[in-house]
Amino acid sequence: MKTEILQYLKKKEAVSMTDLAQELGKESAKDFRDLVKTISQMERKHQLSFNDQGLLYLKQVRKEPSLTGIFHAHKNGFGFVSLNEEEEDLFIGKNDVHYAIDGDKVEVVITKVANRLKGTAAEAKVVDVLEHALTTAVGQLIIDEEKPKYVGYIRSKNQKISQPIYIRKPALDLDGTEVVKVKIEKYPSRNHHYFVASLLEVVGHSYDPGIDVLEVLESMDIVSEFPESVLAEAEAIPESLTKKDYQGRLDLREEMTFTIDGADAKDLDDAVHIKRLPNGNFELGVHIADVSYYVKEGSELDREALNRATSVYVTDRVVPMLPERLSNGICSLNPQLERLTQSAIMEVDAKGRVVHYQITASLIKTVFRMTYSDVNQMIAGQADKLAEFAPIATSVEEMVRLHEILERMRLRRGALNFDTSEAKIMVNKEGKPLDIVLRQRGIAERMIESFMLLANETVAEHFAKLDLPFIYRIHEEPKAEKVQKFIDYASSFGLSIFGTASSIKQEALQNLMKAAKGQPYEEVLAMMLLRSMQQARYSENNHGHYGLAAEFYTHFTSPIRRYPDLLVHRMVREYNQSKKVADHFEQIIPEIASQSSSRERRAIEAEREVEAMKKAEYMEAFVNQEFEGVVSSVVKFGLFVELPNTVEGLIHISNLPEYYQYHERTMTLVGEKSGRQFQVGQQIKVKLLRADKTSGEIDFAFLPSEFDVIEKGRKQTKRRKPSPKANNRKPQVAGAKKDKSSKSKKPKNKKAFYKDIAKKGGKHGQGRRKGRRTK
Repeated sequence: MKTEILQYLKKKEAVSMTDLAQELGKESAKDFRDLVKTISQMERKHQLSFNDQGLLYLKQVRKEPSLTGIFHAHKNGFGFVSLNEEEEDLFIGKNDVHYAIDGDKVEVVITKVANRLKGTAAEAKVVDVLEHALTTAVGQLIIDEEKPKYVGYIRSKNQKISQPIYIRKPALDLDGTEVVKVKIEKYPSRNHHYFVASLLEVVGHSYDPGIDVLEVLESMDIVSEFPESVLAEAEAIPESLTKKDYQGRLDLREEMTFTIDGADAKDLDDAVHIKRLPNGNFELGVHIADVSYYVKEGSELDREALNRATSVYVTDRVVPMLPERLSNGICSLNPQLERLTQSAIMEVDAKGRVVHYQITASLIKTVFRMTYSDVNQMIAGQADKLAEFAPIATSVEEMVRLHEILERMRLRRGALNFDTSEAKIMVNKEGKPLDIVLRQRGIAERMIESFMLLANETVAEHFAKLDLPFIYRIHEEPKAEKVQKFIDYASSFGLSIFGTASSIKQEALQNLMKAAKGQPYEEVLAMMLLRSMQQARYSENNHGHYGLAAEFYTHFTSPIRRYPDLLVHRMVREYNQSKKVADHFEQIIPEIASQSSSRERRAIEAEREVEAMKKAEYMEAFVNQEFEGVVSSVVKFGLFVELPNTVEGLIHISNLPEYYQYHERTMTLVGEKSGRQFQVGQQIKVKLLRADKTSGEIDFAFLPSEFDVIEKGRKQTKRRKPSPKANNRKPQVAGAKKDKSSKSKKPKNKKAFYKDIAKKGGKHGQGRRKGRRTK
């Protein structure tokens, strides 16, 4: 039958199923079913396809070799295709996307090979979309009476989807205030440049508090509600322990164990104890909620947890990986309650080395629920806190000593410090942003981080040396091209680095950051170093963790909010019982690692989208006001400026008062007439032109000031030395100066240049830089 179908389609451009059945004599019910089944098989193998009119046609066999990968779209129309972990991504130009959508599985052909000498990536074009990733979408309904077949359309919050999504008329009446979720039925093609969808549900209305954040989450398929079957399983789990639960566990209830978390944390999944041993070493116990005891492999709870793979944290809410009955109930290490845990009990010497350890199921009872603020005040010697928590005062002292030892140990071996300013957006009950403040990290926060890192390393090394299938958290060495760009970037500040881009040592990067300590560009340089790194991910293969300079690393300490940690706990239990499960874990780990890495990237993207939206919404009240900031990045189409509260905006090159040349080597913009120079790290004065909540974009205008730098050899303008307090201003916008300046004029003979730049937005279109954070 396949041969007959192929021979017939070679003669015809496109045919209907009815005509094909008549031609082949397959009109009876049984024969027609067989025909449909065969067509379906051939379609899956991409031998033939259906066009938008539902007609069948034969796919042309491509003479040029093709590759298969995942398409990652940019909001400006171009994109990249990732082939596998080893290969570099392929650049796809705006005209070569072929209606592919972000996340689609695509077939591509190479149009231009990479040139490593010039640092250019390989280019390709999409020749076929093999599988669509987008199946649902969310957005506010816009009534459109011009297309009578549809009630209207939505524009997705996902800026990588530019086409409207038209909705077939549903049974219920809609008035245009609804935020709806739809199921995609037809995708953009050569014949129609929009999606067609059917209504699934009304998520809410435009006037509902917090609907903007919900819309972003729903558009990325991050759903708060759990299926009924999952909630039913959670409800069936007892809220208290029985004697049966204690069996086979190390009893640690007599240890002075306590939790240290943020004041607003409800899912307390880690606790610690510490004591000095007779030989002078430390005994550190890291006790983690034994979530795997309750979430059994293959259960509804387990399948849903793997589907989510991580909890998502955005401004005023958390979308949890597990139902609250577990995360805030029986699995939360609440004070004075007996709880089941998995423990890593480590003996650590004066050099920070683990000389002995035990990884085992355990039973604990915490004495206090401590906050970071409480512990930081104890460390600072605040008398009332020391008196209130007297039973653990000695433990806190010992923890500080051990933390300092561990921090020095990590520094000696080459661990990199990626501490950069992170903002916390304060919102009211309606979700409106009230303020943006910097997150503070005291000794208590860093101390708990040190202990969790040590436990993760110890568990990873244990299983690596047993040579058992395992899931690792890896951070591979940075790509040479990115390191070279960072070296060039650092050299623009007069900083030198020892080593080559292809074999850079962590110690060399450490020394570079030490040299930048206290400089205005220190924070920006740290961010650029972070962006030159590869993204950490999960893998069945151990490649070490470059950022931590750790040979072995995993995630063991947060099973309430990360699936890989839950899996590690399951392996600890089952490997202790029998090594026969190794084959089973070997089969399932690769897919779990891939799913967990993918879901983590989605969570990070959601956090960024919401943060950008809320920052822009906050800044809307300050349009036309003046600020002092720091140049955080210089690109061909302009420069990005960061305010003390971490808000970042763009000064587009078309908004500068003269023609500026971009120097790629030094990453600077230099004015053709004035010699005024913009480089990363310098202070600058700006006026807020626009803050767009919908896109999350912020635009500034440059204001001449005493901070301006003039290129050497040009006439020097008067400028004062920046105040040493400039980078320590309170991160608030209130009190900004009102604008009294007039608009800067552009030279008349540059109109064509500005028009062209505004259209193209630089080399790859006007885009906004978004950092990639390594977790």
